[in-house]
Amino acid sequence: MIIYVDENDENTRLDFFLASLTEGLSRSKLQDLIKSGNVKVNGTNKKPSYQIKENDKIEFCMPDTQTIKIEPENINISIVYEDENMLVVNKPSGMLTHPTANEKSGTLVNALLYKYGENLSDINGEFRRGILHRLDRNTSGLLMIAKNNKTHEYLAELIKNHQITKKYRTIVKGIYPKDEDVIKFPLGRHPTQPHKMTVIEGGKESTSIIKVIERFKNATLLEVTLITGRTHQIRVHLSHKGFPVFNDTLYGAGMAKVKTDEQVLQSYYLRFTKPFSDEIIELEIEPDEKITKVLNYLKNRS
Repeated sequence: MIIYVDENDENTRLDFFLASLTEGLSRSKLQDLIKSGNVKVNGTNKKPSYQIKENDKIEFCMPDTQTIKIEPENINISIVYEDENMLVVNKPSGMLTHPTANEKSGTLVNALLYKYGENLSDINGEFRRGILHRLDRNTSGLLMIAKNNKTHEYLAELIKNHQITKKYRTIVKGIYPKDEDVIKFPLGRHPTQPHKMTVIEGGKESTSIIKVIERFKNATLLEVTLITGRTHQIRVHLSHKGFPVFNDTLYGAGMAKVKTDEQVLQSYYLRFTKPFSDEIIELEIEPDEKITKVLNYLKNRS
């Protein structure tokens, strides 16, 4: 199997990363397989502790293992835009973008495979067919899907060169003081909690543009434009500033009286150039159920 690392997995240990692709292997067995040369990174052997980098090419053949098999599932998906080369879906909160070793069903990829079969890019491997970028499980909103590898490469280049405009809606705890703000903090894996990201010296450059939409009693509705697209970027940036995303228990918000499935965060706006043309595609969706629920709660308290 061959897979190319995207930025969301960067700085993950090689053995941890492979554990997400296979099942039925102990950690020690995985490490033995890596040490014995069954795994190549960019054509060379690496230690199990090697921290993978964006665009690393990983080739592996693990005997006596079961690679994740992804089954197509008839799951309804909301398609906001579609042409011959790509589509944009509105991913609901609570849905994984793609399967993992522990969860192999109910994901967006399962739904895409049912609807499009083999007509999806496979640059990022079989278990990420069509996937260019990800949204966290409990973040909803617009997500681009590539139907073929040529389109995947085209859109990936736009993302890399910051030529796609992505805007998010979010509600944070506290009164955000500036009407407009730019947050620039370097982000990397948390040194002791690898499932989290953190502001860290030597991390990857990360920029978020903040605009206040409305202030409430101890809460603020924000529009966030991403200049970079690091893992958990909005959540970490705002938490580090002292304004964690509403109900984001991973990054310090705590669960409020009005309950939601974790973070109140929605990717609501995309602007990009249609592949292989000069046409500009601009998409915007309405606030999701979580944002609407929390906004109604906050307005009733004002």
